[in-house]
Amino acid sequence: MTGMTPIFEAIQRGDAEAQARLLPLVYGELRRIAAVKMAAEHPGQTLQTTALVHEAWLRLGGNEQQAWQNRAHFFTAAAEAMRRILIDRARKKQAARHGGGQRPESLAESRIAAPMTGDDDEQLLAVSAALDKLAAEDKEKAELVKLRYFAGMTIEEAAKVLGVSERTAKRHWTYARAWLFREVRPK
Repeated sequence: MTGMTPIFEAIQRGDAEAQARLLPLVYGELRRIAAVKMAAEHPGQTLQTTALVHEAWLRLGGNEQQAWQNRAHFFTAAAEAMRRILIDRARKKQAARHGGGQRPESLAESRIAAPMTGDDDEQLLAVSAALDKLAAEDKEKAELVKLRYFAGMTIEEAAKVLGVSERTAKRHWTYARAWLFREVRPK
């Protein structure tokens, strides 16, 4: 991931050539993030890793990239784009299968921080709603959850992207998991 700062600076100056150089530089990392998430998906589902990367790239602006401040800003936005794609997909599947009007089922305590499978659309929607609430309360902790839960990053990787120490990231992760569990547990 070296050499990204000059490209981001050039994009901020409006350099179209720099925008074209960004995708080859970040594609491998975007593909790795998408592959981690897709590996947890139910076998036989139709969304592929490459499709998730390409859809996220288009949502980020495609070849008309916005002025990214730095690597963390870009990958946080990419993780959020992937999250929204998966949320949209889950909503469409739920609407088609369940009539769209049913309430999500309660989550089992042990599954709040576990990787989800393709059968967990209702859980994904519940976690997403809770994550939106967390973002309103503490944006940094919500960003950490997005990177861990939706992009499949380790604590160490997420800490680097967010520019915080691993110890801080672990502390935020512990808090955010407990907060999310409290939000999505049966009332």
